[in-house]
Amino acid sequence: MRLGASIGPAATALALAAALALAVTPAAHATRLAPARAVAPTAFAHPGVLNSRAQLDFVRTKVQAGQQPWKAAFDDMRASGYASLSRTPKPRAVVECGSYSNPDIGCSDEREDAIAAYTDALAWYITRDPAYAKKSIELMDAWSARIKSHTNSNAPLQSGWAGSTWPRAAEIIKHTYTGGWPNQGRFATMLREVYLPEVINGKPNSNGNWELIMMDAAVGISVHLDDRASYDKAMAIYLGRVPAYFYLASDGPQPKYPPRSTIDTRSELIDYWHGQGTFVDGLAQETCRDFGHTGMGIAATMHVAETSRIQGRDLYPEFKDRFRYALGFHAKYELGEAVPASLCGGSLTKGLGPATEVGYNALHNRLGVAMENTGRLTESRRPAGTENHFEAWETLTHADNPN
Repeated sequence: MRLGASIGPAATALALAAALALAVTPAAHATRLAPARAVAPTAFAHPGVLNSRAQLDFVRTKVQAGQQPWKAAFDDMRASGYASLSRTPKPRAVVECGSYSNPDIGCSDEREDAIAAYTDALAWYITRDPAYAKKSIELMDAWSARIKSHTNSNAPLQSGWAGSTWPRAAEIIKHTYTGGWPNQGRFATMLREVYLPEVINGKPNSNGNWELIMMDAAVGISVHLDDRASYDKAMAIYLGRVPAYFYLASDGPQPKYPPRSTIDTRSELIDYWHGQGTFVDGLAQETCRDFGHTGMGIAATMHVAETSRIQGRDLYPEFKDRFRYALGFHAKYELGEAVPASLCGGSLTKGLGPATEVGYNALHNRLGVAMENTGRLTESRRPAGTENHFEAWETLTHADNPN
């Protein structure tokens, strides 16, 4: 949080509370992370959640010119059920989601309606057909008029999945569509009162994809609400979680302990890393669990980095090695490289999902980092679609996008 001469008592109390919340013990552990400092921009850029106006203009130009892979990605998106103008929203007052979305009482409906709203927002921007903007608004209005809470064990994660997607749609519509959105204030209230409280404090003892997804949501919501205090808090949690999720040899003989958690011994850490006791560059905390959850962690990590870059702080140079090793490590095994016995007992559960496009573009195309395995995997899977949770159409939005 930026502190200046004009700060008042309430802001001082908030800063102190945030510092205490992010404090970690015991200090004796060298691999325990210190609180990370995050400073929100003085004024947020809009649209500015995952996609900037310059990025969207680049995509629109490529699609209109019929250039690949953007045209194929756009055609796939518009042919999907998410872009259907006859889609009927299915809002609920209470969304109940248990572990692995069982029970699924509105969980899939909520996530998919959020993806549909984002899909329609992208279609509006690219085509300028107001029918898509109106459909996106219809979906957002339906949920903002109804939803009150999330319940059961997966409530924070469900709030992260949907809460990361809603503001991407809202940013595009609010800041580019001039046809009016009378209930925009109600939608903002929904983000502030229903989603943000579920995600803003993270889940320090859960598998790391939870906290990364929740911060994806919290950062995006904070941008849409122009909420600098929440942005700072979410970014500080993210900046502490990333080094504790992706290992580098420079971290020392073991990964960093997750900040704010109760995990503070080596045996607890190995258990938390799903039994893996040998650590190599790029290994993730959930690699030995499965690539599906790891892919979600990677995607959320890159989403926040992309939003941060749009908002004026480029995290890619700061995390360049951690990101490139994480992407390359998982890409090579996803492509079929033999798994050594020292890694997860010689067996991996693959299925990374459409998680690599944003990071590959940022590191390889913008920073010039060599990423052979990540490039092969990314290009072989174009156009990337959606995994129906919170990753959607990232070949369209981020393939070779220089902006």
